[in-house]
Amino acid sequence: MKLKLHIPIIFVSLLLLTSCNAYYNAFYTDPTKCFKIACSKKPYDVIIVPGFPHDSGTVNGILNERIKWANYLYKNGFAKNIIFSGSAVHTPYIEAKIMRLLALQSGIKDENIFIETKAEHTTENLYYSCVLADELGFKTMGFATEPAQSSFMKPFRRKFKLKLDFVPVVTDSINSIPLKPIDERSAFVSNFIPLKKRESALKSLLGTKGQRVKKEIRKAKKLRRKSAHDYDNKWKSNTAN
Repeated sequence: MKLKLHIPIIFVSLLLLTSCNAYYNAFYTDPTKCFKIACSKKPYDVIIVPGFPHDSGTVNGILNERIKWANYLYKNGFAKNIIFSGSAVHTPYIEAKIMRLLALQSGIKDENIFIETKAEHTTENLYYSCVLADELGFKTMGFATEPAQSSFMKPFRRKFKLKLDFVPVVTDSINSIPLKPIDERSAFVSNFIPLKKRESALKSLLGTKGQRVKKEIRKAKKLRRKSAHDYDNKWKSNTAN
């Protein structure tokens, strides 16, 4: 009798464990596992680093960590180039430009730094940077940020079939890299209006979920179809003559 009572409990426990593992594999980017994959694939042509709001006169902790991680990946042969992505979103400083200044100070060479300044949401950081990387001829890409943000972007990468690896921050690797305050004037935007005053909460949420990216993808597909149609018409016209 006791055994019969235990069977449903065991079954439910196994089901929950399997569900937890499935959720973990589907959504969480484990830094240790991702780092091992990066070690086997390095060097990447480019590593994409998303922006974070900059506060005047200080080096923000999260921004500081992302720059240090980019420096580590660059100096240790994981990344040939870096794309920093981010517009002036919540503060009047263009995030990508601020990150470039910090990266130069850390020792990353200017010729290996590229910036993307349109993105206002993480989905846009990833998508616009992938478009830029493709335009620059980069084939292998990684996305370098905190594990939580990487995990948030995992379904987005799958949905839009973006060919890149996640290389989330391994904190123990970056503690020894010092950064100092920078002259941020070149990244300052005059007459700045923060995102929360330009977009409603709903529109901002939709942007976070990739609405603007979806529109960009539809627009790009439409342009490709038009280009192919125009080419076909030109070819038919030439062959007819």
